[in-house]
Amino acid sequence: MSEQANALHILEQVAQGRLSAQEALLHLKLSPFDDLGFAKVDHHRSLRQGTSEVIYGAGKTPEQIAAIAENMLSRGQEAVLITRMRPEAAAYVGARLDLHYDAASHIGRIGPLPEPGGIGTVVVLTAGTSDLPVAEEAAQTAEFLGNRVERLYDVGVAGIHRLLAHTETIMRATVIIAIAGMEGAIASVVGGLADCPVIAVPTSVGYGASFGGLAALLSMLNSCASGVSVVNIDNGFGAGYLANMINHVGEVRSQ
Repeated sequence: MSEQANALHILEQVAQGRLSAQEALLHLKLSPFDDLGFAKVDHHRSLRQGTSEVIYGAGKTPEQIAAIAENMLSRGQEAVLITRMRPEAAAYVGARLDLHYDAASHIGRIGPLPEPGGIGTVVVLTAGTSDLPVAEEAAQTAEFLGNRVERLYDVGVAGIHRLLAHTETIMRATVIIAIAGMEGAIASVVGGLADCPVIAVPTSVGYGASFGGLAALLSMLNSCASGVSVVNIDNGFGAGYLANMINHVGEVRSQ
């Protein structure tokens, strides 16, 4: 039984008079997280935020990642997302669990993808092909969280006709993730075309004066287009997560 289903079961028992409010509170307090020694797995995050905890793989050993994932699955979580997962960790975890791994984005997934829902479509677009690892981190995060995703790759301003060929797709989107390195100009261009929120993601792609993505970050922060917000350099996960929240805002508030 998932933590959300377990909490609902406890509340139903209170409503039926089978459990006192004090007993219910005790049940809810008993297991908000599991202490594995090296990690405290937050099983109540889905109750607070609507989305279960995601494993950040960088800096963790393969054994730690596997143990955390196994703990989450044992507590009823149907699917687990792992970001920044190195190939050696993927090989270790994949030998023990049904892991789907994308080497380009370093995204690992255990369990099925949900049926896409939400208000509409999340469009993920990149200025160049070199931005694909960050873009796929964003796109696969959004898909894991239950969104319909459309990809538009290599449509940067150096050949702006490539972007303008997809104007209808851009205008139909519910939220757009615009990803670019170099000078990061695509966020402002898309912001001037779209009537939906644009999440700009600067990447560390670029020549020396791009300063590892700092030039793109500052350009995006100084965008003159309204409705553009910015996440940190190479933070595809953060962009995909935020896009999910925007695309499901009506559903989240109705629960």
